Amino acid sequence: MKWRHAIYVFAAVFLTAAAAVLMHGMQDTAGTEKDGEQAVPEEFISINSFLSNGMSDLECSGRLDAYIVKFMKRWEIKGGSLAVMKDGRLLYSKGYGWADEENGIAMSPGHIFRIASLSKLVTATAIMQLCEQGRLSLQDTVFGEGGILDCDRFSDIRDKRIKNITVDQLLRHKAGFTMHRGDPLFTTREIMIWEKLDSVPDIDRVIEYALGIRLGYTPGQGYRYSNLGYLILTKIVEVCSGMDYEDYCQEHILHPAGCYDMHLARNLYEERYPNEVRYYEPDEAEPVLSYDNSGDTLYRRYGGSNIEGLLGAGAWVASPSEFVRFVASIDGDPSIPDVISKESVLTMVTDDSPGIIRPIGWIRSTGPDGEWTRTGTLAGTSALVKRLPNGYIWMFVTNTSSWKGSGFPRYIDNMYKTASAGIVWPERNLYEAALLSDSDASV
Repeated sequence: MKWRHAIYVFAAVFLTAAAAVLMHGMQDTAGTEKDGEQAVPEEFISINSFLSNGMSDLECSGRLDAYIVKFMKRWEIKGGSLAVMKDGRLLYSKGYGWADEENGIAMSPGHIFRIASLSKLVTATAIMQLCEQGRLSLQDTVFGEGGILDCDRFSDIRDKRIKNITVDQLLRHKAGFTMHRGDPLFTTREIMIWEKLDSVPDIDRVIEYALGIRLGYTPGQGYRYSNLGYLILTKIVEVCSGMDYEDYCQEHILHPAGCYDMHLARNLYEERYPNEVRYYEPDEAEPVLSYDNSGDTLYRRYGGSNIEGLLGAGAWVASPSEFVRFVASIDGDPSIPDVISKESVLTMVTDDSPGIIRPIGWIRSTGPDGEWTRTGTLAGTSALVKRLPNGYIWMFVTNTSSWKGSGFPRYIDNMYKTASAGIVWPERNLYEAALLSDSDASV
């Protein structure tokens, strides 16, 4: 069987090289299809189809596994998934607990999760790529005369300072938006009542609503985390690329990075993707009125909040094994070809203004040679991805939220640091090993 293994190793290398070629070709065409064909062949299959828990049953990881199981039990987490990468090689990928307890489905590394605000990294990357293509500039204004979204629909602006908002300020949460009337992305039902709407507001209607509210501070002169800012960036991606947001990100960013099983989330359990987990909330969580103002009472994870409406601010679903590969494609390390330039990578993790670095896409950065962190939290999900200066990238995500809310990823961080201390990972690459394993199974 050695010759078959050699063929599959060659195939793995070929696919990586092909992805790099496709990436550059798609950047050249700037959002168009070449000769009427899709840029990424449909036969490319996600690594999620090949990975299994057994591939990460390692002697060196026994303490790690035990610690994670203990951590999940303590915090009453139904299921979780971990991926560890170094220098472009997937070293470890494993699921823990239940993907869907009611149906007896154990967690595997091929299950996908809502990744909440980790989605902002995808949106930020799309913006940086469009800047490289000359479609826009970080200093471009967004609203008002000459702005990217200068149109009749967005012309009714209550606070004239909104006309000074730049793309860079949206990316760094410095655009002046606050939540003194709640987060527009999580008050869908209230907006329908306040605005006397008969249907759920789409992205344009939410932006219209936001333009009718005064800013909390002058753009560029403060900082306040804003999901709304990344919803507006979603619209900018569509306007500047001429494509649907999801299609653009998949064809120009995710597929070239080797990520073929990342999609925008759906609201209800019945609408989930075939390999998507079931989501859970803490036992004390109570149902709320449905986001669509129907009067139904639902849990936030399934209909209480409009997850679909988050779009580029928080709606992507992914497995850790694919998402760390995406992160490796925006880190400046050549082990996996980047989908953006080194200059764009540097811009994302630095900040020209004095004081604390307010990175682009990332929630925290200690500079180009430091540690980069992105967290994400929704009802039913807690996620954390970190890129470390020693070449490691790791991600842990759960299908259960904690009463700690957005602070829970800090506990995940401490858990992994403790559990992984002293591990000497074997020299291997599960991205290739999964293909080899599949070849053996098919012989």
